[in-house]
Amino acid sequence: KDKMPMPFSGDEDVAFANGLWKEMGEYTKWPMQSEVYVGQTPHGAFIRMYYNVVSMNEKPYHVIVKDNFMGKDAKGNKLDLKTVAKSPEKYLGAVTVMVQREDGYDLDNNNWFYVKYNADGTIAKNPKDMLLAGRVAKGMDTGCIACHKAAMGDDYLFFNDSKE
Repeated sequence: KDKMPMPFSGDEDVAFANGLWKEMGEYTKWPMQSEVYVGQTPHGAFIRMYYNVVSMNEKPYHVIVKDNFMGKDAKGNKLDLKTVAKSPEKYLGAVTVMVQREDGYDLDNNNWFYVKYNADGTIAKNPKDMLLAGRVAKGMDTGCIACHKAAMGDDYLFFNDSKE
């Protein structure tokens, strides 16, 4: 009996995510990056975004990275943009990544691969102990795919949507 690929956290997706983290290397030094800006759930109170093309197994992939900043300042106060922008490494809670995979990976969703890493580069888990890598929450009402489907232009990306 043929087995359908798991929506996420299957062996292939986990291996891809682990390899991707290694290939991303010092992504915080990529030339294409934003300033720290105000974020929203689930990405954290503040975000910094990066973009580059990363090669894995001799294939180039478009990679979008979001550093997710959260927490409280040293005095226990709610974080503010200036505090995070001054010392972002202190407030890094997670790193979320979108990669446009090869044609056929997930035709229903423009072949996007999602992964959420903990600040140390390990793959984060959801409350059901599933690793968050691959077609995260495919077919569900909430999660990476459901949210990014709402982006304008059918590209699953919000940063290039009209602000009007």
